[in-house]
Amino acid sequence: MALIVHKYGGTSMGSTDRIKNVARRVAKWHDAGHRIVVVPSAMSGETNRLIALAKEIQAQPDPRELDMVASTGEQVSVGLLSMALLAIGKKAVSYAGWQVAIKTDSAFTKARIQSIDNEKVNRDLDEGKIVIITGFQGVDEEGNISTLGRGGSDTSAVAIAAAMKADECLIFTDVDGVYTTDPRVVSEARRLKAITFEEMLELASLGSKVLQTRSVEFAGNYRVPTRVLSSLTDPMLDLEVEANSGTLISFEEDTHMEQAVISGIAFNRDEAKITVLGVPDRPGVAYHILGPVADANIEVDMIIQNQSVDGKTDFTFTVPRNDFQRALDVLNGSKESLGAASIAGDAKVSKISVVGVGMRSHVGVASKMFRTLSEEGINIMMISTSEIKISVLIDEKYMELAVRALHKAFELEKA
Repeated sequence: MALIVHKYGGTSMGSTDRIKNVARRVAKWHDAGHRIVVVPSAMSGETNRLIALAKEIQAQPDPRELDMVASTGEQVSVGLLSMALLAIGKKAVSYAGWQVAIKTDSAFTKARIQSIDNEKVNRDLDEGKIVIITGFQGVDEEGNISTLGRGGSDTSAVAIAAAMKADECLIFTDVDGVYTTDPRVVSEARRLKAITFEEMLELASLGSKVLQTRSVEFAGNYRVPTRVLSSLTDPMLDLEVEANSGTLISFEEDTHMEQAVISGIAFNRDEAKITVLGVPDRPGVAYHILGPVADANIEVDMIIQNQSVDGKTDFTFTVPRNDFQRALDVLNGSKESLGAASIAGDAKVSKISVVGVGMRSHVGVASKMFRTLSEEGINIMMISTSEIKISVLIDEKYMELAVRALHKAFELEKA
């Protein structure tokens, strides 16, 4: 008897009929003898609706109160799913994150999980119940409801699987696995049967929307086997077939892993570039520029500092596009203390990344990437690398062209 965590996204929970289908699928796994914990997202569109309501009241909603509002979407989902299971004769019980409890820090709208008390859940499982827990949310040490940010239900599911030492975490979504790139951009994109945690972490952090970055971090750190698969198949699909479908996110040393040099291409439209021009080139300049940005809770991604000329340098970095104006405001507020000549920005940029553990043992990936972009007349503004990825910043109007060209150059359509 295995302990399996199921996670269902908003599309899977998008209507009462779909919730009934989720209940039938969950019941199938339970009938096979497995102990089942389910973590559903809010119904599709519900979180956006709740946030829009909050913004009608307060243009910049108070983070604590926004979490109070946004967290209700998942509470509706778990209640409805529990009812759907009860209606087909299964014993089920639903809990909000604070009832479990899923303890988080107090960074409202972006909280991080600190601990999970699984005593109550284990007791229910021992009694043969299916346990349904809200994703996306928890409670801080002061008893305030907190949310984990966009895609937070993925993180909740994997964290619960880790805390309970689950045999596998199944992420049911509206796609049937992890692809070499977005099939909506490249029709020849291919579904991967398996991918390493390292590669999936890079893809998630670089713009792939399949899983939230923190969920992959949890899965890798606690070695939770995680599978991405479709919830849009027949809920009564043969369990053995379903259990081996989708994409398994596993460990590099597994002998069955695909050995391609490049596993996928990620892209992110949500990028903006900021350049602080003519700052004194002295120790601490990077801290004095980025410190206030970090204090404003704005994440910085790619960073370049130019060679000093006459004691002056230019410092360029990227931030999420939604934080672009706020970051400019922060820097303009400290422009004089920085001694900067000017501050410039560009919100119409995109990041393209090639990812693959095979880069560790193969040379020439960077040169092939740069040559391919050059042949398409695409200028590179910034470059960053890690052991298994190369990212470039380009004009956003060339993004789809770049993805298609690179996918073809690295022959990712071939198995």
